Amino acid sequence: MSQRIVIVNTGCANISSVRFALERLGVSVEVSDDVGVIKAADKVFFPGVGSASAAMQSITAKQLGPTLQSLTQPVLGVCLGMQLMVESSDESRTGKIDCLGLMPGHVGRLESQGQRLPHMGWNTVTSARENPLFAGIDDGTYFYFVHSFAVPEYENTLASCEYGQRFSAAIAHNNYFGVQFHPERSGDAGAQLLTNFVNL
Repeated sequence: MSQRIVIVNTGCANISSVRFALERLGVSVEVSDDVGVIKAADKVFFPGVGSASAAMQSITAKQLGPTLQSLTQPVLGVCLGMQLMVESSDESRTGKIDCLGLMPGHVGRLESQGQRLPHMGWNTVTSARENPLFAGIDDGTYFYFVHSFAVPEYENTLASCEYGQRFSAAIAHNNYFGVQFHPERSGDAGAQLLTNFVNL
């Protein structure tokens, strides 16, 4: 049976790269900001790029917040999409901003210990515990990152990475999952992770 896979059009993401990565796996996808379409999906992708404050403004303007908060099917946040899943972020010139609160957590500036920001390129990821999102993916596998802010390791961390500090490479709470890296740009490992999510 074919699934209904929906990528949320937040107005602040490079949706085409996620869409193409899924289509390469033989998965047909819809891109939508329609509340009814999103709620009817079997799986929901929630990508984002750019600043948290601009993304939250776009999500608020499209009235998508309550819909995202009400979903019961599996949801995967990617990059900024993952960061918007937690309660708050420091990524604002005016101080802390409220995020969607889909799970506990806070986004802070990456403490890179003098290394260049953004953290950009390939880095290894280690699972914090057994989980279906990383099935068939060995610890120490490389994924592709581009970010200057991160969620520190905490109780909702699924997998971690290190760049000056340990941070959450993936997080999860109930039906919500998030990855800081770009699976659509992470070769075979990224394809495996996307497949794992679609198969949840």
